[in-house]
Amino acid sequence: MTKKILFLTIFLLLTTSCQKKEVIKTHGISYLEHRQKLISINKSNKNDVIKVFGQPATKGMVDNNLWIYIERTTTRSSLFKLGKSYIKKNNVLALEFNKYGVLIDKKFYDKNNMKKIEFSKDITENEIRKENFIYSFLSSVRQKMQQSKK
Repeated sequence: MTKKILFLTIFLLLTTSCQKKEVIKTHGISYLEHRQKLISINKSNKNDVIKVFGQPATKGMVDNNLWIYIERTTTRSSLFKLGKSYIKKNNVLALEFNKYGVLIDKKFYDKNNMKKIEFSKDITENEIRKENFIYSFLSSVRQKMQQSKK
């Protein structure tokens, strides 16, 4: 009898303390998938894009004609998975403009499309960093030698 009461008490505590509405955390532009339909290639310009999306999250490294917008939505999983966060939406919109500021290319990636993108396995060597390491190492050795002379 006491085991049943204890079980019912624990069960009631767990079910009443849980939230019925899921908590959603959004980072970036909300409703990116719907908003991207409001701009069109060869018709929209940078000003139109700023009106719809605002300033971009990231601009291109070489030139400012590549704009990237991000939407990421996370939520908590069920009690059985111990409330671990998982990604509900992960959308990226890449916009490319010509030198006159007119939209020439628009690529939308969602969570499923990103799994199909292949990345290069090559590793780029950074010669400048190697030189900086050697220079800093030798400078520290020189500094220690000069301190020991004093």
